[in-house]
Amino acid sequence: MDLSELGDRICILGPSNSGKSTLAQAIGQKCNLEVIHLDQFYHWPHTNWQVRPRDEFIALHDTAIAGDRWIMDGNYTGCMPQRFQRATGLILLDVSTSTSLVRYFYRTLFQSNRPGNLAGGQDSIKWAMLHHILVVTPKNRKRYTQLFNQAELPKIRLTSRREINQCYLDWSLQRPL
Repeated sequence: MDLSELGDRICILGPSNSGKSTLAQAIGQKCNLEVIHLDQFYHWPHTNWQVRPRDEFIALHDTAIAGDRWIMDGNYTGCMPQRFQRATGLILLDVSTSTSLVRYFYRTLFQSNRPGNLAGGQDSIKWAMLHHILVVTPKNRKRYTQLFNQAELPKIRLTSRREINQCYLDWSLQRPL
């Protein structure tokens, strides 16, 4: 699929640490789209990933999707219906649990300035995140696949690091530094 087929309002879904934010940043840069990392709306900046009140998160989300040109990474299924109504394209990164786990350790230990990072936040290895990747994410994977299959949008499903890397090549994307 050609990147232009996804339009000017693209959603990227997938498990934690699958590369959603990095891909969003690369596509946003290439296509001149506003890059929206939902984790930054869901959590307070300058905290250790402290969650905002739900109504504030939804207000930030709904304001962002009202824009004309954006790429948004993150799941947050409670607000997917309104996001999918505005979206023109969908990308699902459906990578393995082991890939997500390796990426979590790598980004936490070696990437202090990564796309989607929380402003002023300090990444560290957390038992809660390990539990999320190993226990919660496999259950969510089925839900993401179902939502992806039901969406009546131009869409692409990438199931491995190899497929994701091929999209970077095919779409002439530059990985953020």
